[in-house]
Amino acid sequence: MAHSHSHSSAPDYGPPRRGLAAVLTVVVLAIAAGAIAAMVVLWPDPDDVPKDANPYSGEGVSTVTATVTKVTPFDCNSGGEGPDNTREVVGSCAHVGVKVKGEAATFDLDATRYRAGIEDGDKVKLIRYAPEGQPTSYEFIDFQRGFPLTALAVIFALLVIAVARWRGLFALVGIGVTLLALTKFMLPAFLAGESPLVVVVVGSTAIMIAVLYLAHGVSIRTTSALFGTLFGIVMTAGMGVMATGWTNLTGVGSEDDQTLIATVPDLHLSGIVAAAMVIAGLGVLNDVTVTQASAVWELRALQPMARGASIFASAMRIGRDHIASSVYTLVFAYAGSAMTVLLLITAYQRGLAEMATTEQLAQEIVRTLVGAIGLVLAVPVTTVIAVWLAPKPEPETEPSAVPVSS
Repeated sequence: MAHSHSHSSAPDYGPPRRGLAAVLTVVVLAIAAGAIAAMVVLWPDPDDVPKDANPYSGEGVSTVTATVTKVTPFDCNSGGEGPDNTREVVGSCAHVGVKVKGEAATFDLDATRYRAGIEDGDKVKLIRYAPEGQPTSYEFIDFQRGFPLTALAVIFALLVIAVARWRGLFALVGIGVTLLALTKFMLPAFLAGESPLVVVVVGSTAIMIAVLYLAHGVSIRTTSALFGTLFGIVMTAGMGVMATGWTNLTGVGSEDDQTLIATVPDLHLSGIVAAAMVIAGLGVLNDVTVTQASAVWELRALQPMARGASIFASAMRIGRDHIASSVYTLVFAYAGSAMTVLLLITAYQRGLAEMATTEQLAQEIVRTLVGAIGLVLAVPVTTVIAVWLAPKPEPETEPSAVPVSS
């Protein structure tokens, strides 16, 4: 990965520094090679990845798409307590008529689903039961969301490219790289029983190397952000493991968790919780480190004769503001993901301090705190690295000199 520093989206100011660029190239290539080698070693054999039968693919069972043609409510005595003392929605259920492959069919919808809303013309997904020698029946799975999701993704991609141009296009490519690394390496490796901590550090390192250079160009500035990001990944992973053990997070906080451990009995769920902390914080961590590196470069361009300590102090003033806003971002993101739990706490009139110690909510709290700690530590470290690697102009360089790509 040659540090030519000619990428227009990530210019370096000052005289060319080919020696430093060559050294950093060797270091980055060594890190990349190590990550790739580790991925090869950790890459799971397909036979080692546990697989469970698709619940919708048994004999006589299939999934079909349908269009709602009629919704007729009826009294189904819904309300009060259901099985296992669970609360049930009070209200009517519904007979729903649909058209499946040109043929008419019906299914019933429970009170909760009916109250959530279903109308004529809605596109739905159904389970089709067709046992041999018995009448065919249908059961509701979910709404079809393929078209709107695809349309939103296309709109997003077009806007990113229109506004950010080449940088936006490369950022989208980076998203693709991230999804490939997650789905083809990290998730299968977790299921195959590899150490979640090792997998997440190796996978995150490979992702960040690809994403940073794709989105921000090949330059010393980007490399300084990369080093700060890698430091943040390692710190977050270490803190995640310690915090998970310290708070006794088992990873079993919902029915989905129980289903997962039943499907993959050897899965180390507490390790997955720690790994999830790293993955969840990657985006904000990347944002902060890139911003700090850019701040140092811009400050150096404006103050070419300033001492490194002065540049560091100025960049940290920017970093402190960014830390504050990023911590809020983490809190809001995790509060949104735990919104159902928070609403139940409010409805049950149980204190937040009491509920905060439950597995489900404690996971979100620990994830927020660990991510924030990794973020806070990465800011000064990235700033120090950026100040160290930033251009050191010759004494005769004037402050008004035109920036030169290095």
